Amino acid sequence: MTSPAVHVAGSLRPEPALDRPELLAAPVLDALRGLPADRATACLVAAIDPELADTAAFCDAYGSPLEASANCVVVAGARSGERRFAACVVLATTRADVNTVVRKRLDVRKASFAPMDEAVELTGMAHGGITPFGLPAGWPLLVDTAVLAAPAVVVGSGRRESKLFVPGAVLGELPGAEPVDGLGR
Repeated sequence: MTSPAVHVAGSLRPEPALDRPELLAAPVLDALRGLPADRATACLVAAIDPELADTAAFCDAYGSPLEASANCVVVAGARSGERRFAACVVLATTRADVNTVVRKRLDVRKASFAPMDEAVELTGMAHGGITPFGLPAGWPLLVDTAVLAAPAVVVGSGRRESKLFVPGAVLGELPGAEPVDGLGR
């Protein structure tokens, strides 16, 4: 059976992600290995030009539909001196509602995108490749319900040199995942 993820790959020919561990950041590979076998085999990966890792450039270069791309962003806030983090996954045609939805979920007065160097350090993933797979333990993973409903989405692989192509529902099964209506606006 062909994974629905193949249909969002544009001109790329993705392969089973676990067959190409060199294309994955270490925490992403560990997360994929921890999935049930049927879920792991539905996750595909393809090498890309790292200069084309940003969503718009990727979609233009490879013919992947923008509406099938999902962005994963790291959000931070503080309460009583404690830094709190969450990862948010929204379709690339939307933006995460950090000021209302995420702020309330983190229970902080102000939430904002984490500084890129901090997000890279905490996740062990590259800038432009941060993905919902393999996030730090204990972080909430807020996933817009539109992403979960998608037959397949393109997400980062933890590296700029590749992309993952996965059924949207798989993201809802990752550790810390919480479906959120209206996360993407």
